[in-house]
Amino acid sequence: MYDWLKTPLGDRAAYLGSFTYFFVNLFWFTSLLPNVIAYASYALLGYEQTFSPMATAILSTALFALATFVSTRGASWLGTITSVVASVVLALTLGYIFLAGGALVGGLEPADPITMDALTPTINWATLGIMCWIFQAAGGAESVAVYLNDVKGGAKTFVKVIVAAGLFIGVMYAAGSLLINVFVPRAELSFTGGMVEVFTGLANHYGFSTVITGRIVGVVLFIAMFGSLLMWSATPVKIHFSEIPKGIYGEKTTVLNQHGVPERAAWAQFFIVIPLMFIPALGSETAQELMNTTINMTAATAMLPPIFIMAAYVMLRLKHDHIERDFRMGSAKVGVVITVMLLTIFTIGFLAATFPAGSNIMQVLLYNVSGVVIFLGGANLWYSRYLKRQQDKGQARATTAVFS
Repeated sequence: MYDWLKTPLGDRAAYLGSFTYFFVNLFWFTSLLPNVIAYASYALLGYEQTFSPMATAILSTALFALATFVSTRGASWLGTITSVVASVVLALTLGYIFLAGGALVGGLEPADPITMDALTPTINWATLGIMCWIFQAAGGAESVAVYLNDVKGGAKTFVKVIVAAGLFIGVMYAAGSLLINVFVPRAELSFTGGMVEVFTGLANHYGFSTVITGRIVGVVLFIAMFGSLLMWSATPVKIHFSEIPKGIYGEKTTVLNQHGVPERAAWAQFFIVIPLMFIPALGSETAQELMNTTINMTAATAMLPPIFIMAAYVMLRLKHDHIERDFRMGSAKVGVVITVMLLTIFTIGFLAATFPAGSNIMQVLLYNVSGVVIFLGGANLWYSRYLKRQQDKGQARATTAVFS
């Protein structure tokens, strides 16, 4: 990401853009960990064990410590397992869509009405904030760019495949969203165990064992999420610390262990995530409220890397459109217009998710706003420190050359 942003935006913006990719994952961990705990209880107990926000934060910290330890010891063997389980999750999703659709065709009255009035969105601040949750689903899509050179047919084929995959995923999300409340009313679903609750509702309708169904779905989702956590815990630091120029961070922080992981940086990430878990826990009365806060902030910060990428694309088309490449999105004018439109939508979504409707303003300022300001402001100051040190080294070399 650093190399891609460097030409159109410059070194500083490239560093900040790369940092946001690392920074977003810090908040992603805070929203993922409580879900792992919830699905673990379904997998082990057959039901969701309810914890207080503080207990959830403590368990999440212990779980993340375990994940950090495993990921720094080389967790590539988890890739095959996670890939298989991800395919099972896809099969579950397709199965639910077909079975729920079949129930409707068979005359079932949905728990929440599926009418044009119900489906017509109310355009307000809350809706704009929820858009970030949808955009977040595409988070990480830019990482598949590393496979560009492995696709037969070059960039044009790669773009077609990515667009087709995006359309498929979009249709899946749309169909799932349309049918999610066929068996269980929206008001009865929770942030943590909602997926299991939906499938047990389906099982109840078709006469399957709700206990066995809930346990199976819990096991599958637990393995999928926990496997992702184990594999991904050290990935943000590996990506960020490997692509930025040497000297921005200390050598001891970026040194790789025998598994090719910057172990000290991974543990530094762990200690950064701890307060990100506990601060919202202190201001939440229930685990659901904690999840709402962390999901909102994760969705909001997830907009930052795409905003940097789109800003870079605008500058690329305006100032560097002469650069030879295999694929262009229309003329420079068309590319800029489309990207500016998306950039505007993402920016509004970021603001709406950062300042969610009906939220406690003090909690928003303490967690949402201060989190972005402190991390990005700190990163900017750190880069200024790096530039000053480079300048001092240059002056020292010049002085040495004069007197030598």
